[in-house]
Amino acid sequence: MSTTAPAPDLQLELTGMTCASCANRIERSLNKVAGIQATVNYATEKATVRAVEGGPLDGAPLDVDALIAAVEKAGYGAALVAPPRPAPLGTDGAVTDAAPQPADELAPLRQRLVTSAALTLPVLVLSMVPALQFTNWQWLALTLASPVAVWGAWPFHRAALRGARHLTTTMDTLISVGVTAAYVWSLYALFFGEAGMPGMTMTLQLLGRPEEGAHEIYLEVAAAVTVFILLGRYLEARAKRSSREALDALLTLAAKDAAVLRDGVEVRVPVSALQPNDRFVVRPGETIATDGVVVEGASSVDASLLTGESVPVDVELDSRVVGGTINVSGRIVVEASRVGADTELARMARLVEEAQTGKAEVQRLADRVSGVFVPIVFVLSLLTLVGWLLLDGSIELAFTAAVATLIIACPCALGLATPTALLVGTGRGSQLGILIRGPQVLESTRRIDTIVLDKTGTVTTGQLAVTAVKTVGQVDGARMLALAAAAEDGSEHPLARAIVDHARATGLDALPAAEEFRAHAGAGVTAVVEGHALAIGRASWLRDEWAIDVAATPAAELVERFEGEGGTAVVVAIDGAVAGVVVLADTLKPSSAEAIARFRALGLDPVLLTGDNEGAAASVAAQLGIDEVYAAVTPAGKLEVIRELQAAGHVVAMVGDGVNDAAALAAADLGIAMGGGTDAAMAASDLTVVSGDLLVVADAIRLARRTLRTIIGNLFWAFGYNVAAIPVAMLGLLNPLLAGLAMAFSSVFVVTNSLRLRGFRPAPR
Repeated sequence: MSTTAPAPDLQLELTGMTCASCANRIERSLNKVAGIQATVNYATEKATVRAVEGGPLDGAPLDVDALIAAVEKAGYGAALVAPPRPAPLGTDGAVTDAAPQPADELAPLRQRLVTSAALTLPVLVLSMVPALQFTNWQWLALTLASPVAVWGAWPFHRAALRGARHLTTTMDTLISVGVTAAYVWSLYALFFGEAGMPGMTMTLQLLGRPEEGAHEIYLEVAAAVTVFILLGRYLEARAKRSSREALDALLTLAAKDAAVLRDGVEVRVPVSALQPNDRFVVRPGETIATDGVVVEGASSVDASLLTGESVPVDVELDSRVVGGTINVSGRIVVEASRVGADTELARMARLVEEAQTGKAEVQRLADRVSGVFVPIVFVLSLLTLVGWLLLDGSIELAFTAAVATLIIACPCALGLATPTALLVGTGRGSQLGILIRGPQVLESTRRIDTIVLDKTGTVTTGQLAVTAVKTVGQVDGARMLALAAAAEDGSEHPLARAIVDHARATGLDALPAAEEFRAHAGAGVTAVVEGHALAIGRASWLRDEWAIDVAATPAAELVERFEGEGGTAVVVAIDGAVAGVVVLADTLKPSSAEAIARFRALGLDPVLLTGDNEGAAASVAAQLGIDEVYAAVTPAGKLEVIRELQAAGHVVAMVGDGVNDAAALAAADLGIAMGGGTDAAMAASDLTVVSGDLLVVADAIRLARRTLRTIIGNLFWAFGYNVAAIPVAMLGLLNPLLAGLAMAFSSVFVVTNSLRLRGFRPAPR
């Protein structure tokens, strides 16, 4: 009976891969299954499988058994990635840490490496120093080298045999054949040649010369090459584990349990048991269990590990909080809104992992090359052997050159070039609150020359604030503000809340009591405060409803001037006379001006795009120094602006946060969503800045470009190394011992170069 995955997309955990050729083979085998598209990542050792859009399986569950069978047919193992298991509860109801820790996956490889190195060192010393070569020393060398060539190199031999059963070759085939050839040649020379005679001596040459034959036995080559390759594999495995640490750290941010309120009593339950609308208590120092809304208490929340922001954010009643952040000060009660896979943290982890499994276009060329690389190397090695036999006649030199050619070739560096840089780059981005969807995004960031910025919520806060209080009557500004705030205190309108907040920020904590409050939808409010009748709202409403002629007062000029600059002017009338004007506007984010300067430093021309009127747009553009402005633009119009810029030859990045930006974000060459925005905007974007800080957008572009440069540098090294090294080996100028060291170093270099991305730092503020 076949089992099926519940979702059309799934991930398989792969076993048995030892090099990039293995990944290519598994990918080809999976893609032979009708109706699916698979991508195999050698660095993460996972396969991502999805149904081909419009294919026979589109919308249907994938057959896991068929996919696993396809992997096994290629000679490898696979299993469906298991969901995380809930943490066990102790007798007191709290989550325990009693679950066994995962075994050290590097321990077997480390043990094999240390043992092989200990046995190889005496063999190398004896082979290199003639003064130490006592009578019959070569037999001790054979005794020490044999376990290394057989047991130490067994992972390579086993992989080569597995490939042979499936009529395929891998990197391990090259290593296995090279080590076996050196060892078998040595056995022949010892038992059937003169190398086993008492008094035999030899010296080690790292660089050979065509006019000189190589030494008669190659025990030191068989042993040392094995150790070098094992060392390279060990360092590579450690580096790959390090490159996954950022994603692992993101996943471990989640709390293990939560104190849920059941009938007023706190009950500790695993986070996996939380349901929407559950209320749970978070004390100072505890991790917030899941996304929700504060329903009781006030505190500060440290979101630095999630968003990269270093300053804790104050939260109070009705504030939204995100699971994985840390409650710093007060006790709060949170009502869960999203749980499990729907949380912000889970979504971020999915985005990061999806990015790490993708392939850049530059990597696809490397994949094609590495797919045919090993057979080509075997042909070159054979041609080297035959060529030197015909040219020189020395079987020792021909054998040395052929084995060196086998051993020095390294397609692993080609396969690791993109995945390791992506692992580290996207992982570092997640630590800084930057989510990169995939490698294609990196390529887009290199080409963009124009950045289009939505105004509200992107370069501005999206929240109205009082920018001016002007009086035109006998009442002074402080008194007018106090009376206006008292009247507006009963309204939930954003304008009213902004006036009240401004009054309190100026020191008016205790507002006068308002009576007979009444809100007039879309027009204003009326109330009686301390015996004074107040009417606050639009000038036209005051004229039409209350016969107060604003046009006949100096307030009319103030209204015209401030609204021409993009503000909203609210007229305050006290006892039937115009007392003054309160001006409100959407304020700039503190970092916006500096962000615009950094965009220009990155070679990007800023463009302001907004649905607001021309006055508001011009005012913001003037403050930011932006020359190109599109105002009063509809959501469809935003899409048209993006297309017009692209038609003019620009490569466009779009930054937005609202539903009305989604189409433009999707159409842009690079869509960047601000983290405080809507799910629609984030779904349409290529990059997401979790903190919503425009400065981080500049950092995101810098990180993406640096990651792409690292990938290109890795590929340049991997191609260049093979192009340069293989001819040197074929010319007989390289001892197999040095060839093994160089091959191991090439993979380690690529991974280490990628790890440098962990040092990426945001630009100083």
